[in-house]
Amino acid sequence: MKKIEPVQVWKNGQELEATLLNSTSQDNLLNSCNFYYQLLVGGDGTEAMPIMYSIPVAEGSLTLSGEDYLAWDGTNDAAYAYIAEKLNLTLV
Repeated sequence: MKKIEPVQVWKNGQELEATLLNSTSQDNLLNSCNFYYQLLVGGDGTEAMPIMYSIPVAEGSLTLSGEDYLAWDGTNDAAYAYIAEKLNLTLV
């Protein structure tokens, strides 16, 4: 999970401010990796608001393939950077 610059997300008639990006992946270890991502509200990691209390407000998936897959170093940091770039988010 990574902190992001706040973004406004419309969900169920409310405008909410997402501040976290979470992702899981499924990598075929050959030529592509699928990332499932969530934008989350709340849970800033403090004692008053642990990350476990985060609420997903947007989700989707992205596929890393081709030259991008070959250039990927396989690290979580590079994966989050790729997802953030594709979603026009800024990691903090």
